[in-house]
Amino acid sequence: MPDLLLELRSEEIPASMQRRAAGELKKRVTDALVDAGLTYEGARDYFTPRRLTLDIHGLTARSADVREERKGPRVGAPEKALEGFLRGAGLSDISEAKIQSDPKKGDFYVAVIEKPGRDAEEIIRDVMPGIIRNFPWPKSMRWGAASAEPGSLRWVRPLQSIVCTFGTEIEETKVIDFEIDGIVASNVTYGHRFHAPEPFTVKRFSDYAAGLEKACVVLDAERRKDIIRDDAANLAFANGLDVVEDEGLLDEVAGLVEYPQVLLGEFEEAFLEIPDEIIRLTIKTNQKCFVVRKHGEESLTNRFILVANIAATDGGKEIRHGNGKVVRARLSDALHFWHIDQRDLPDLATLKASAEKFGLDLNKPLDQRMAKLDALNVTFHAKLGSQGDRVARIRALAAKLAPIVGADPAEVDRAVVLAKADLRTEAVGEFPELQGAMGRKYAVLQGESEDVAAAIEEHYKPLGPSDVVPRGKVSLTVALADKLDTLTGFWSIDEKPTGSGDPYALRRAALGVIRIILERGVRLPLLSVFDDRDLLSFFHDRFKVYLRDMGARHDLIDAVLGPDADDLEVVARRVEALTKFLDSEDGQNLLAGEKRAGQLLAAEEKKKTRVADTVDPALFELDAEKALHAAIQDAARKAKAASDKEDYFAAMEALSVLRAPVDTFFEDVLVNAEDEAVRANRLALLAMIREATGTVADFSKISG
Repeated sequence: MPDLLLELRSEEIPASMQRRAAGELKKRVTDALVDAGLTYEGARDYFTPRRLTLDIHGLTARSADVREERKGPRVGAPEKALEGFLRGAGLSDISEAKIQSDPKKGDFYVAVIEKPGRDAEEIIRDVMPGIIRNFPWPKSMRWGAASAEPGSLRWVRPLQSIVCTFGTEIEETKVIDFEIDGIVASNVTYGHRFHAPEPFTVKRFSDYAAGLEKACVVLDAERRKDIIRDDAANLAFANGLDVVEDEGLLDEVAGLVEYPQVLLGEFEEAFLEIPDEIIRLTIKTNQKCFVVRKHGEESLTNRFILVANIAATDGGKEIRHGNGKVVRARLSDALHFWHIDQRDLPDLATLKASAEKFGLDLNKPLDQRMAKLDALNVTFHAKLGSQGDRVARIRALAAKLAPIVGADPAEVDRAVVLAKADLRTEAVGEFPELQGAMGRKYAVLQGESEDVAAAIEEHYKPLGPSDVVPRGKVSLTVALADKLDTLTGFWSIDEKPTGSGDPYALRRAALGVIRIILERGVRLPLLSVFDDRDLLSFFHDRFKVYLRDMGARHDLIDAVLGPDADDLEVVARRVEALTKFLDSEDGQNLLAGEKRAGQLLAAEEKKKTRVADTVDPALFELDAEKALHAAIQDAARKAKAASDKEDYFAAMEALSVLRAPVDTFFEDVLVNAEDEAVRANRLALLAMIREATGTVADFSKISG
């Protein structure tokens, strides 16, 4: 079966767009071919900084003939119905339709529509121009003289050539010759911009990939990553160093080069005075280079790994020199920021009021920055006030949370008032990613305790599902206060997440609170912090997602999580106990007994049959009634005692003994007795079962 090779070669595509664009190209092309009646065995996309490539193998050479019978109106139907049928079927006259008879419905018209198959080449030629012209780049441009014409081609960067060949492995391939704004598809491509700029012809993917390899282009992005990773590790090891891994940077650098050449650069040791985080971000952000540390050590060295796109004749000497020159300039700026942030602000006299408000010491640089943040009245949100207002709210909330978490109130208060101070530092102004981390550095320098310094950095955590949760009690308290203030604040102004957006990352904040509660065992009834049922429901939604991701069954979560449940740590332990219990024979017995009683009771309640408010033992007529009543009372008492001790598994075990008396009850007792009082009393007995089991779970929501 034939294969299709497509290459779209352009000027350099931004690294962040390449992978998604290649996947989108594959989807759009394969969807269009399938919609046109073709099938294929497999497809794979490739990308480099200068090309998107698609290899589709096992493509059918021709779409199948299609014969369709379309049923129309009855013979003798109104004229308008006939006209609509003819239009839909593509017929010019009703005489072109067949008449079929139905014994029940009579005669009716049928249009026989036959569509002959089409050659794959014709289909490819038809669909490609539209796919390329309408490709959904996040940003695109027009270029050259044609850009002045309406409807001219837009592409992420100027498109230079198109390769489109089609054919089997044993036959000569054909060029699918379509044209877009003067660019005609061919079988000619080009290699590396500098090492192999000459054109060469290709037939199919195998010789295309081999030709690029000879022309100094590594087509496969994963292979480029492997080359960079391995060569960097080897070069570092040879110099007694280890590369500080950065998968995101590796992805980006692999999207910047077609022919990766790894080199070792250097800067002056004096710059190592700068914190490692700043050095790493400076080198990564400005030069897309990797930092290194001495083998077996944590601190960085004055060397770095750079990746060039050419194999230089001088062994990379000039490339290393040029990169080192830029790195030194950027690190000089960073060193300046580092020193400035440790100096006194020039306008301390204007900060006294803010310092008094937050109990700040203006002899300390970080305190000065917090006072400055408040004095400048920097807006947090138009409806929620300034950053200073926010810190005051977090401070009040943290004071309530400290005894719940078991944290030192004074340490918590100190951490809160300094937590946002680094937003006014030069380092964070240059590298916003370092907020929190720089606050910790500066806090240690001015003599803050380790708990306070750690809380300044960790109060933003966890930043996502894979991020770590703070451990220290001061950090946990400040992190909870920060996230809960965010949630209650935006809820109060009706700025809630929607299906299409969450601009204030409120889902992430709620998940952060949930993870802190569950992973650190914090007993925090949420309704003690806020009185908003809608916000509690939002927490419930995120909580369900979290538990399902942890492997919990959705029906067991629903069985335990009532609408007013606000102690999520307890709910999680009840779900865990219920999961374990239902895997046992006792669990299955309890489930079967409760469901038998619950289903009958629910059916009678639906029919509005009267159920007594309480059970009257004087109305018992049979021993089975008396035995069930006694068993329920005993089991409920034991279950409550276990629940009070938060031993939910034991509570369920206590209730599991109800299976036998329930079965005997249904065997010996007619619930729907003729005497209305007896019937209502027996239904009340079943209601006792539901009430007793309801203390651990709503069994009606459990499947099985």
